[in-house]
Amino acid sequence: MGRRRSQSVTLSDVANRAGVSVATASKALNSRAEVAPATRERVLRAAAELSFQPNALARGLISGRTRTVGLLTDELGGRFAIPILLGAENALGNGQMSVLLCDARGDAIRRQHYIRTLLARQVDGFIVVGDSNDLSPSLTQDIPVPVVYAYAESTDPRDLSIVADDEGGARLAAEHLVSQGRRRIGHITGPDTYRAARDRAAGLRSVLAEAGLTPAGDPLYGEWSQRWGRHAGRLLLAARPDVDAIFCGNDQVAAGVADSLRDLGRRIPDDVAIVGYDNWEFFAADCRPSLTTVDLNLEQLGATAVNHLFAALDGNGGAGLIRQPGRLVVRESTGPAPHR
Repeated sequence: MGRRRSQSVTLSDVANRAGVSVATASKALNSRAEVAPATRERVLRAAAELSFQPNALARGLISGRTRTVGLLTDELGGRFAIPILLGAENALGNGQMSVLLCDARGDAIRRQHYIRTLLARQVDGFIVVGDSNDLSPSLTQDIPVPVVYAYAESTDPRDLSIVADDEGGARLAAEHLVSQGRRRIGHITGPDTYRAARDRAAGLRSVLAEAGLTPAGDPLYGEWSQRWGRHAGRLLLAARPDVDAIFCGNDQVAAGVADSLRDLGRRIPDDVAIVGYDNWEFFAADCRPSLTTVDLNLEQLGATAVNHLFAALDGNGGAGLIRQPGRLVVRESTGPAPHR
């Protein structure tokens, strides 16, 4: 006899098959501690045999949870929100939870409206996603359920924030260049108003100091654009024609620098090695040559935020700042320095 259709299977059916009361079956399916392990196993086996799918609303009434999480972002169409969302959504799905996504678009009134809307939907918790890996005003005082900040550092140290480790990622890039025998390393990056730009410059500086090297000039701060990379590449080569490597603050800048080096007759990586940042496939993989770069591990960052939110929902919430490490992706734009 085949399995019964899940629509027609009730909790009472599961209880009868397992030889327990309806109350015991409910507790077993909701992982309540007062059920003996052998009994829980018998109930779970009966539920599987009957293809029982508990009604989400009923399960929520029993557990006091709706098994939904509100995800609030300011820039859904930006470069960084989507991979964080994908990682979070996958982790929530693995936990059999759903996500309600709201894009405040940087508008404080819209943000408060969405907070009220999500609370009215009785979400179990919030993930607040930033767009620049920088400080973000704490919203926790307006939210009576657990909150985790992702790719943003809350201004309240009592909150839990998970950010990309920009200084650590820059260290990976710099250590790679130094290990390949590069000794005159320049740095071209975005605006110094961005903490990411300052942290990446600091990571490079510390590695060079540890290796007994000095940077090839001061960091050139500008825009996160190819146009700036092309312009700054020419400026750096004019001031330091002996430069043998350039660490760029992002992949757009690196693609522009590569354009300038080719125009100036410099071979990549033979004459000058280049490392980018972000692992933005559109620029990193299509650059000529393809870019060695630092991947922020944003999907993992989103999943990490969900795991910490789960812990908070279980009464084990944390506080402070967690730095999510990146990883170096080696492609064709770096290689050992030639012997001269």
